[in-house]
Amino acid sequence: MQVKDVILELRTKKDMTQEELAEKVFVTRQAVSRWESGETVPNTETLKLLSKLFDVSINTLLGCPHKLICQCCGMPLDDTSISKEPDGSFNEEYCKWCYTDGKFIYTKLSQLTDFLVENTANERWTKEQARAFYEEELPKLNYWKNK
Repeated sequence: MQVKDVILELRTKKDMTQEELAEKVFVTRQAVSRWESGETVPNTETLKLLSKLFDVSINTLLGCPHKLICQCCGMPLDDTSISKEPDGSFNEEYCKWCYTDGKFIYTKLSQLTDFLVENTANERWTKEQARAFYEEELPKLNYWKNK
């Protein structure tokens, strides 16, 4: 989906006119019209305002150009699982289970690994296999690389 289609769909779902949307994000109605026709795209600051207004990630506004994964646990992210900052803005680096209200839940790799092993091991994946996988893959994520 293209940016123009995403903005139009979100605006119409909220039953807003172009004028009403323009007022809420401090632009002209013509700017909204140009976004929805595909002539231009909103700048970074306006994307942040649109993200907050429509309660979707910037990635969603841009038509999901790349697949997001939590940089702590590796879980795929979508708008329902992406963490938020204390001000309500999305933090597209982490899931809401690893990063909540501006704080990281897991501070030790072993703590997260133990949790994941207990919750993902099953009849197809033994605890040993799960542990080996997480011990190899988790350190590659940005959160753990920087620790």
